[in-house]
Amino acid sequence: MPRFSIIVPSHGVAGRLGQALDSVLAQSFGDFELIPVCDAPGSAAADVADRHSERDSRVAPVHAPPSAGLAGARNAGMRAATGTYLLFLDGDDVLVPGALAALDARLAETGPVDVLHCEHERVPWWEGEPGNPAAPLLARAPDGVFAPERAPHLTGVSLPAWSAAWRRAFVAEHHLAFPAGHFTDVGWGGQALLGAERTAVLRSVVVRHQVRRQGSRLNLPGEHHAELLDQVELVLGLAAEQGLPAERSGPLFDQLFAAVLKTAAHPRRLPSGGRRAFFRRASVLYRRHRPDGHRTPGGSLGVQHRLLAAGSYPAFRALRGANRAGARTVAALPRPRGLRTRLRYRMQLRRPLDPNLAVYCAYWGRGYACNPAAIHAKARELAPHIRSVFLVEAGQEHTVPDGVEYAVIGSHRAWEVLARATYLINNANFAEGVVKRPGSVHLQTQHGTPLKTMGIDQSTYPVVAAATGSFTKLLGRVDRWDYNLSSNPHSTRVWERAFPGSYEQLEYGYPRNDVYCTATADDVARIRAELGVPEGSTAVLYAPTHRDHHTGFDPGLDLEAFCAAAGEDVVVLLRAHYFYDRGGPRTGGRVIDVTAHRSSEDVCLAADALITDYSSIMFDYANLDRPIVIHAADWDVYRETRGVCFDLMAEPPGPVTRTPDELARVFRDGSCAGPESAALRARFRERFCAFDDGRAAERVVRRVLLGEPPEALPPVIPLAERVPAPAAATTLVRS
Repeated sequence: MPRFSIIVPSHGVAGRLGQALDSVLAQSFGDFELIPVCDAPGSAAADVADRHSERDSRVAPVHAPPSAGLAGARNAGMRAATGTYLLFLDGDDVLVPGALAALDARLAETGPVDVLHCEHERVPWWEGEPGNPAAPLLARAPDGVFAPERAPHLTGVSLPAWSAAWRRAFVAEHHLAFPAGHFTDVGWGGQALLGAERTAVLRSVVVRHQVRRQGSRLNLPGEHHAELLDQVELVLGLAAEQGLPAERSGPLFDQLFAAVLKTAAHPRRLPSGGRRAFFRRASVLYRRHRPDGHRTPGGSLGVQHRLLAAGSYPAFRALRGANRAGARTVAALPRPRGLRTRLRYRMQLRRPLDPNLAVYCAYWGRGYACNPAAIHAKARELAPHIRSVFLVEAGQEHTVPDGVEYAVIGSHRAWEVLARATYLINNANFAEGVVKRPGSVHLQTQHGTPLKTMGIDQSTYPVVAAATGSFTKLLGRVDRWDYNLSSNPHSTRVWERAFPGSYEQLEYGYPRNDVYCTATADDVARIRAELGVPEGSTAVLYAPTHRDHHTGFDPGLDLEAFCAAAGEDVVVLLRAHYFYDRGGPRTGGRVIDVTAHRSSEDVCLAADALITDYSSIMFDYANLDRPIVIHAADWDVYRETRGVCFDLMAEPPGPVTRTPDELARVFRDGSCAGPESAALRARFRERFCAFDDGRAAERVVRRVLLGEPPEALPPVIPLAERVPAPAAATTLVRS
């Protein structure tokens, strides 16, 4: 029997679940079982849990449907638990180093106790000092083992369930379970402390609670706030049945109604039709359960107590609404931070939105490209009533195909369409001064699957953070997003962590990758001819990524020497990172520079194999099921300076080489296309090509621009049933 059973619900926190599980597995005290509770096999969280269970036999995932909520997940975990003590850890929190050792040492001192309360740290999601809200409560508790009546302020309802260790035999003896619904910690803690006989405290931090940028889900507006009263009624009803003495019932009553009044005082948490009903029911509960001789608190809280006791909702509403009207008026004023055309932009913001206007932009205006271009093309087919305008930088007008309306970034016309468009679609971000108008829809398409750290995850890497600029401004731009596009479950988890916001994730695939399933052999031949690939040659695409610690572009390889060593039919298509687009093609010998070519998709279709280091192009190219080689000459340096989301060396899409000789050899002997390489690529494709089936653009247009419900969209075609575009060369064959 393990000492601890650690139960980790994971619904909605897949992006941070790995950190939570890692914090447990890294503990110096190892006598535990770790029970992640996931939605269902194959879900994003289940994939994370399965990877950890493969690594460590102490990890034993179980499943509970999302409809069961947090309570159902924890109860499912308890049913599977075999440890002496139960610990609960939210999937986006972590155990601090040494936490389990500290708990075990304290339990060795106290002997068996029903509940061991411990401290926890609330860490601001970005800036600010951590707090320890449990410390003042635990400081007033006796030092040794004590009965609950000796510390009546420890009622159980003001501390989360993950701020204690719970003896499993005690839980089973009292048939304790988390009550259904929201605010389940209130019901659980209250019931448990009413039944406990031996309690103790550990005055050190065990859990680091990482506050979400979006705030607690419990504080979001909705009818679920009425469930707080269900928990209050449950706990106070049980206390009444037990005949709880006044010295304990008084603190319990005060703590419960402090939570009730906090909710009632925030009208935005409750729907307008439910505020009066919430207050009236709370008033009934207040009068029914108020202990004899109860003393009303002083100050403003005391006034709220008296109004609740009297059932005077109009007076309570008037008190609550003081000073709110002025604040609302100030907040409603538009505050655009326009650039050269600020005044004109502000004037346009006063006009109504155009319901049939969409504005697109890619790579900060570099041209007609990537996911925005693919969505734009599909919208012209499926939603021709929507007028589409593509934004480009001055000098990039030539990249826009004939018949596509465009505007130059910074022009009066560009700011006019930005002010009035209902739909704004970008693979980066619109300018700082763009105002998110009520009724507008912003779609962030992203422009790659992340291997390197992104968003706020970059903050701990000094070189990258310095180049990123203000993270506060970055997150202000994130707040404009209504939808964020994802091409695979891995990306979904990374975006959730790197760009915290209230947007909806669309797991539809990348529209730019549709062509990898729809292009024909004739298309491939045409593109190769346009790029100047000699007929009958093997075209190898070399696409190194940008390095933040370098200035200027260094190809990192002698490409002519590689061609000579790899084979007489090999030519290289060199595509540098778009930061190094120097404006025109350059060809010399067997190296063809395609950096300036508008479409990376065309370049990938033309290539029979890919060599890259750490560029996200590998994830897109994998859709073609053609050989991929990772040339990782400086992996350790890149990982330390840039940061990565997973270990590419442990899960590569093909052979990994470190030297030019190794690289040439895998092409010369054909091992880049051999069975071992094919097996690596198959595993990589299964993880990173989940949604790219050729219909991503259609799903996006139907959902975002036409407003169709998710269930009406084309389902994703399974990976095994897709037929990628054919390669031109016969020497490197697809698995």
